[in-house]
This record gives sequence, C-alpha cells and structure tokens, in this order.
Amino acid sequence: MKYFVLTFGLFFNLFAQAQLVEKLTQLRPDSPWKLTSSVRLQFPSFHPQGMVKIGQYFYLSSVEVTRKRQNNDGGAGIGHLFKFDSKGKLIASITLGEGLMYHPGGIDFDGKHIWVPVAEYRADSRAVIYKVDPETMKAIEVMRVDDHLGGIVHDTEANTLNAVSWGSRRFYQWEMPSNTTVSPKQLRVDNPAFYVDYQDCHYIGQRKMLCGGLKKYKTAPDAAAFALGGLEVVDLKDNRPVFQVPLLLWSPTGAPMTNNPFWMESTVTGLRGYFVPDDDAASTLFVYETDLK
Repeated sequence: MKYFVLTFGLFFNLFAQAQLVEKLTQLRPDSPWKLTSSVRLQFPSFHPQGMVKIGQYFYLSSVEVTRKRQNNDGGAGIGHLFKFDSKGKLIASITLGEGLMYHPGGIDFDGKHIWVPVAEYRADSRAVIYKVDPETMKAIEVMRVDDHLGGIVHDTEANTLNAVSWGSRRFYQWEMPSNTTVSPKQLRVDNPAFYVDYQDCHYIGQRKMLCGGLKKYKTAPDAAAFALGGLEVVDLKDNRPVFQVPLLLWSPTGAPMTNNPFWMESTVTGLRGYFVPDDDAASTLFVYETDLK
C-alpha cells in the first residue's frame, strides 16, 4: 500500500508539473492577469529574495543588512528563512549563513527539502548551500562554492543541483548522489540570455526550471531607468531558454512583480502567481490569476 501511495504521489506530481509547463508556454505579454488578493506581511521581512509555497504555507528567504556595502566589501547582515501563512502571519523562522555569507538567494522545494544558497553580498565571492526540512525548519549544510549564488533548484529527474550566479550570468550544475552529499563534479557555463536577470528560480519538471527576474533599461544616458520584469523557462540539459515572456505587472511602488520572490502554480483554467516585490514595511504578498483559453 505504501508503494502504491508513493508511486501515485510521484505520478500526480509529474502530471502537475507537465500541466504547469504547458500553461506557462501559453503566456503572452498581453495575457490578462487579475489581482485576487494582496496581503501585507505581518513581520519584519527586510529584503525578500526567494519563495516557495508548500501546502497552505509560504517560505520566504530574506536578507537583513546591518551594515551597507562599502568599496565592494560585502557589508554585514543576517540571512533569514521565514514561514508564514496566507494571512501574512509569521509561523516560524531561522537564520542562515556564516560571517560574510549572509545573503540568501532564490530558493526551491523538491518535495522533501527547501534548498537555500547563502552568499556574500557581492559578485564573484562565496556561498554556502543548505537544505532545510520545512516541517522542523532544521537546516543542514550541503556544500560550499567559490562564487555568489543568487538562486538554486534541484533537478529531481537528473538528481543535480543547478544554480545561477550574481545577476544570473553563469549557470552551475553539480551531480548529487542519493544521499544528497554533492559530488565534486561541476559544470559551469555562461547564460546565453540577457533581457532579464533571474532573481528566483524553481524546478518545474521535464528537466526545466522557471525563473523570474527583471532588468533596468534607459532610453538615454541621463533618463530615468525603466524596470521590466519577465519569466523564462530554461532547459537544464543545455542551459538555454526555451520560452521567454515579459510580465507587465508592477506593485504600487513601481517595482516589477518579479522584482524578487515569486511562485507559480497551475489552476483549472490557467495560472496563479504569488509575488513579494517590495521590501520592509511595504512587503505585500500579491496573488494574480490568468485564464488561458
């Protein structure tokens, strides 16, 4: 009976992932999104980075800066992982990181663990990767990397960890044996896509990850910057985008919805997106839905 339940659960998860991939690739720049909920977070959220939704709860990584960066020294701060409910109420939290490595990035959930990279707050630096039990909120260090990692996913089909660097300019991949102790073998390649920098990524099945991010553009050197958000589906077999679409949604502060954490799920008629684009007292969980005909 236990084998049947596990097999059915795996089949259901693969089916749900396939639906999500199919619906994501139906998105267009003019797809109509409807705001269905906006919930102010009821705790100090600092600078949110990554988010996953597990059942009725949300898990949010965030960086608390206690000393701003000066001359690229990385500054100082505290890394957090928060668990909160749909009303924005804090349920639990832990701190992550060590010394100058205090900046959590985008996070992923593989059905068992939440994966969190925590790096120095500067490019070309260092990072430590944790896996966290969402029930106990216990964190275990898995490995350390000589680069800033801004996001991570667990490809459960190839059993690899895949990460993006500062500004998502580089992709990393590590083989991961069944005991989750990462092997030394590493693949590093340049990201061939440029129109947005990924802030948060999630594994969506079929050897693909979904990334959300933004990039700022100017129409002239002295013009005000315009921030454009977008979503990209990346094939982890060759680290190339197979689908790209701008997301024309902004918060009341003017931040793109994909400014930092996001989570996307399939609905009966389309997609539902969860976003926390703003920092500190402005941090709000925005929920949008779109019907895909």
